[in-house]
Amino acid sequence: MALEIGSKSPNFTLNHKNASGLSEVTLSDNFGKQNTVLLFFPLAFTSVCVAEMCSISEDLSAYNDLNAKVYGISVDSPFALEVMAEQQKINFPLLSDFNKEVSSAYEVLFEELLGFKGVSKRSAFVVNKEGLITYSWSSDNPQDLPNFEELKKSI
Repeated sequence: MALEIGSKSPNFTLNHKNASGLSEVTLSDNFGKQNTVLLFFPLAFTSVCVAEMCSISEDLSAYNDLNAKVYGISVDSPFALEVMAEQQKINFPLLSDFNKEVSSAYEVLFEELLGFKGVSKRSAFVVNKEGLITYSWSSDNPQDLPNFEELKKSI
């Protein structure tokens, strides 16, 4: 079961890769400054994952208007995520949880999905400026998407 609303959000540092190279993103850098939206997704380049990330990318200004930083997170390598972001024109950071530590900490890691061990469940969290979770959603069905209107209302 995913971490619940009101829980302290586990801090993390994950890699993001773009044309400039690898960089680290640390969740707590947003504390005191802005809210954070964390979107865990199972696998890069799969149809539902691409559709979800592209949809968020197209609506990114709405999240910016709410003073929220958005991150996509999957267990794929930062190099695969870079290619997906380039090909799909995703304009927010896709973070690599290659070691599966963050998905585990947020309690959104499948033991097995379609024969793949340790894949992130499709999940969404909003972390406020104080580091508390104000929205928590996770599904065992990788085809399901979060209700993005409810998510925005929780910011």
